[in-house]
Amino acid sequence: MDNLYVLKFGGNAIRGHDDLMRLSGEIAQIMGEGARVILVHGGGPEISEEMERRGMTPKKVHGVRVTDADGLEVAEIVLRRLNSEVVSCLQESGVTALGIPGYFCTLCERKAPMRVVGDDGEETEVDMGLVGEVVDMTPDCLFDLLDQGIVPVVYPIGKDADGRMLNVNADTMVAGIAAGVGCVEMIAITDVPGILRDVTDPSSKVDRLTLDEVDSLIADGTISGGMIPKVEACRRALLSGVGTVRMVNGKDPRSIVTDVLRDVPHGTVITK
Repeated sequence: MDNLYVLKFGGNAIRGHDDLMRLSGEIAQIMGEGARVILVHGGGPEISEEMERRGMTPKKVHGVRVTDADGLEVAEIVLRRLNSEVVSCLQESGVTALGIPGYFCTLCERKAPMRVVGDDGEETEVDMGLVGEVVDMTPDCLFDLLDQGIVPVVYPIGKDADGRMLNVNADTMVAGIAAGVGCVEMIAITDVPGILRDVTDPSSKVDRLTLDEVDSLIADGTISGGMIPKVEACRRALLSGVGTVRMVNGKDPRSIVTDVLRDVPHGTVITK
């Protein structure tokens, strides 16, 4: 669909009422210019804060949260609350929106253990617990909402074929959804201007990359940590048929997403 955009943001990029209202205003603006929007959000910082408040210790591997039953409960509570806040801000901006969990439109399965290399150089496997990956997607409910002029606002709690709830990384969820709906562009709203060759220098942003160039930046350590699941989500979306994926800065004082519809150079564009 040449007017459908799938947007994703997390708590590091958009946080608090003012940030949400600014993003909501921009979504209202691009919808007024003919765009249709699906919004996916995470809430990593807020989940970690709630875990710590409860005396729990958050743990991540390559940017993905290890999740046990208690951690899953916290994630669902926090994400439901954030979802309500996002929907409220969109509605305050004149956008009709409906919040839904990821399992309304996706099927997930439990993520395989992840390999990590310790300080001693030894490789081990880490069981990620109740963490899911999207394996199938049914877009009908999303299209039904879009056809009614409603923005679906998806939070990343999934279910497997047995109905077991799973915590899904928001980057993983948005890639599965973008691939399933055939959007013109998937836009990842981050807390940096895009992919940087030097993480301390915003002027080192790369304007355009191919997946081969992304692999080179991962290999030399330029892309690391929490940026890895983001670019892997980009890879999945592109290989599944999404034309382009873009990373933009949610803190950009000029534009978060409005420039995208006006062909103004913005963020980092990744293509196959």
